[in-house]
Amino acid sequence: GLIEDADEAVKISNEIGYPVMLKASAGGGGKGMRIAWNDEEAREGFQSSKNEAANSFGDDRIFIEKFVTQPRHIEIQVLCDAHGNGIYLGERECSIQRRNQKVVEEAPSPFLDEATRKAMGEQSVALAQAVGYTSAGTVEFIVDGDKNFYFLEMNTRLQVEHPVTELITGVDLVEQMIRVANGEKLSFGQADVKINGWSIENRVYAEDPYRNFLPSIGRLKRFHAPSEGALAGGEVRMDSGVREGDEISMYYDPMIAKLITHGKDRDTALDVHGEALDRFHIEGIQDNMPFIAAVIDEERFRSGNITTAYIKDEFPDGFDGVEPTEAQEIQLICSAAYVHGFFSRRAADTSGRMSPTPDARRDWIVILGDKHHPVTLDLGDDGEAEITINGGKTHTLVTGWYPGQHLVEGLLDGQPFAVKFADRTEGYLFRHRGVALRALVCTPNVADLHARLPEKEKPDTSKLIISPMPGLVVSMDVELGQEVQEGEAVCVVEAMKMQNIIRAEANGTVKAINVGAGDSVAADEIMVEFG
Repeated sequence: GLIEDADEAVKISNEIGYPVMLKASAGGGGKGMRIAWNDEEAREGFQSSKNEAANSFGDDRIFIEKFVTQPRHIEIQVLCDAHGNGIYLGERECSIQRRNQKVVEEAPSPFLDEATRKAMGEQSVALAQAVGYTSAGTVEFIVDGDKNFYFLEMNTRLQVEHPVTELITGVDLVEQMIRVANGEKLSFGQADVKINGWSIENRVYAEDPYRNFLPSIGRLKRFHAPSEGALAGGEVRMDSGVREGDEISMYYDPMIAKLITHGKDRDTALDVHGEALDRFHIEGIQDNMPFIAAVIDEERFRSGNITTAYIKDEFPDGFDGVEPTEAQEIQLICSAAYVHGFFSRRAADTSGRMSPTPDARRDWIVILGDKHHPVTLDLGDDGEAEITINGGKTHTLVTGWYPGQHLVEGLLDGQPFAVKFADRTEGYLFRHRGVALRALVCTPNVADLHARLPEKEKPDTSKLIISPMPGLVVSMDVELGQEVQEGEAVCVVEAMKMQNIIRAEANGTVKAINVGAGDSVAADEIMVEFG
């Protein structure tokens, strides 16, 4: 039933037994949902869920249900007409989630067997027909490790992740919805539905995975999506609602695009996805693609052993990028050497003002992150180069890259590669999958001097409450002179329909309050200072 206030939320939660899930009655997309493990979290979660539900859906009704730990989130796509016909079109697994909102979706599920798929599908159709439902809809389930499945909810609409079902079944769900709405009978039956290959979808969000997936706003200075169609033995599909130059504001959900790939099997679909991510370039805001790329390359995800707790399990301290593999390191070193060699040659050719001559400098040091890699670069005239790393193997690089492009793409030792590139005041930033590293390319003498530079000390921010994201201050919960304990709520900041409780990181006394309820704040803005 619907919960009236925080006291009732605590009472019901104790009757059900913690942990519990507080959910918005009109919810969706993870909005208005909180997990509570104790009375205090139930009180806080009730109010946060209620506020988010009112802002997102105009409906602040809340209910509570038992939270099943270590579940898989699997849903069945159904399609029913107004003539008594109903079918299911396989399942989608959506277990990779943050804040209860889906990030990675795939069809079919790597977990289900045919018998479980049939049982879930038949019960889903029975449910839809029992309520006289017509059109496409999705019945969502929680599935435990023994393939027991529990009804979660039914979404009576087209889902964000519908493309993966379309790609494995060949059924255009939107077309079928229109035909059903026009009073037509379904033109095919359950026996006609076949699963062909595998499909993966990732939601591209305007959020910062390095800051616990907090929203990121700003102007899309660059938005270059990968081309649709054939790639790396599979197929790419792009669904997007933004264009380069658009403003990403704090007032809407952070999803800006969906990247969908299809392959003959799961590994192929994932490989194609990685290649597509390599060619997807966004600037102006932070996006979650480094995290997505890290997940699809991660061994546990590749094995299919996933639950809705995957992100918490694999990244308990938050996402901080991944270390490059040996192959990635070679790609980044060769790309950095080529780009710098190109710039150096162009500068030397400019009015003959620079010396030595372009071909005189062959030996460089590529500082990738904090590692020094001596390289010998032989730069050709038509986008080719030979690069010897650490006095070892010589690699052949062929590329059509030129200044102004933000993707170094071509062949490295005969194999296709693509590395994202951005020029920086000092050096370059290179990104590949979940790896993001600064590269400096310099002479051996400069590299030696660089190694001697002292590291800059990080400022002490323990006595400051800093906004982790741009947003709107919903409430300021402390006063000047108030004693605050570590972990105590200080204020609430909202962005993209999500409320974040900002807590004190240490004990202290409030010395200054720089913002109040209703104020807009920027990322890293100092909101409260402690004495």
